[in-house]
Amino acid sequence: MINRLVEKIKKTGAPIVVGLDPMLKYIPDQVKEKAYREYGETLEGAAEAVWQFNKGIVDCIYDLVPAVKPQIAMYEQFGIEGLKAFQKTVDYCKEKGLVVIGDVKRGDIGSTSEAYAVGHLGKVQVGSQEYAGFDEDFITVNPYLGSDGVKPFVEVCKKEKKGIFVLVKTSNPSSGEFQDRLVDGRPLYEAVGEKVAEWGADHMGDDYSYVGAVVGATYPEMGKVLRKIMPKAYILVPGYGAQGGKGKDLVHFFNADGLGAIVNSSRGIIAAYGQEQYARFGAEHFGDAARAAVEDMKADIAGALGFPFAVS
Repeated sequence: MINRLVEKIKKTGAPIVVGLDPMLKYIPDQVKEKAYREYGETLEGAAEAVWQFNKGIVDCIYDLVPAVKPQIAMYEQFGIEGLKAFQKTVDYCKEKGLVVIGDVKRGDIGSTSEAYAVGHLGKVQVGSQEYAGFDEDFITVNPYLGSDGVKPFVEVCKKEKKGIFVLVKTSNPSSGEFQDRLVDGRPLYEAVGEKVAEWGADHMGDDYSYVGAVVGATYPEMGKVLRKIMPKAYILVPGYGAQGGKGKDLVHFFNADGLGAIVNSSRGIIAAYGQEQYARFGAEHFGDAARAAVEDMKADIAGALGFPFAVS
């Protein structure tokens, strides 16, 4: 799957992943009102609004980007109905040819980690049959419990040819409370980066490992260090746009060929219609606003890297 992700990045010329994090406040009134007329102001109605909003976004951006990243918490808040919307979103995105990165941040030990891995990346045995659960292509993983918590994911990834992105240095302001703590004179995030490189060395694609890393755009100097520590890990970079990251902050996350990183933007794209620069589209054309935001983001990254990104 890492080979496919790289191929799609080359084909689209866009090292961009669109975060499908649909809070109700981001969803235009006409979408919510239609869902509520059909299902009422219920969890089912909210989930329907989320699903229709996602579909409208995906229909307008699927040819521009290689991947999407639905954040499962935005769906879980609506209970089972929300998880149904999550599943429909994953399935629809895959039908559209997009790589799906499930932002689930799971991490436990032993059979629990294995169950998470099977549920999101693998297949579960039911009698004589096997079934895929959510069936994402990649998921995010929290490494706080150590190798016991990560290796079950890697084993399922080997079997299914899928991948994970391990949290190394996250984009949130308080990430340094733990991640920047010195361990043997070095920041903890560097030690985690070394483990990512170690875990990934045993599960390689053609040029990059199936074990990637999450490193926030808001910490470019740390990204420069981690790029060297994890030369074969693809880096998923959150924090662009709404969280303050700009194209110029991203240069050191990439390798010299323009590969090695994929940059996430969530509300900066899906809620673009509410921004002044895209107000011309209006809420009725929220998908077109998202498309324009993707095109601007692509240009920003290409300008920062110093060349048009398309390499094939």
